[in-house]
Amino acid sequence: MPDWTTISSLATAGGTLVLAGATFAAVRSANQSARVTERALLAGLRPVLVPTRTTDAPEKVGFVDQHWMRVEGQRGKVDVTDNAIYLAFTVRNVGSGIAILDRWDLYPGRANTDDGHRDPATYRRLSRDIYVPPGDIGFWQGAFRDTEDPLFDEVLRTAKDHEPFTVDLLYEDHEGGQRTISRFSLVPVGDDQWLTAVSRHWNLDRDDPR
Repeated sequence: MPDWTTISSLATAGGTLVLAGATFAAVRSANQSARVTERALLAGLRPVLVPTRTTDAPEKVGFVDQHWMRVEGQRGKVDVTDNAIYLAFTVRNVGSGIAILDRWDLYPGRANTDDGHRDPATYRRLSRDIYVPPGDIGFWQGAFRDTEDPLFDEVLRTAKDHEPFTVDLLYEDHEGGQRTISRFSLVPVGDDQWLTAVSRHWNLDRDDPR
């Protein structure tokens, strides 16, 4: 005679197992959909900075001490005065989100593209947030005013000798996420200008694409 109690227990257990499997599949599918949605949202906010084009309009760059510079497309410029060293170059945002420039690090000379960036906590902070809209152009600016700064004399010599600079620029989206470091090289051209190029991008809040 069949043991209906055992059969009933097995049937219940089997139904529970099937329900658990279906629930797991549904949760997994929902998590995958959420991740896809999140990645799509982040992609819509993501900025990517590169040099401007030589045909782009020049940018007028002002500093807090009323020093002004006019920087041409795909160009960098360095002004040396009795009180400070001023640097600036133009950038283009080819990403789909607003870029907010936050911090920077400078190397006199050309840094090797295989070398990693330094600790972002040691970067110099901009005195103001600079916004670069998607599909539009903007600029980066920096200055050395303290003659006791360890880099001051080296930057001064590099500027006067018209040699290359490297700037690692840290920026983020307008929500404060997706922090990125882009390495810009400034190569001397003409008598008093530098041609800009970008050689590497690092993602700080997500995996690098390489």
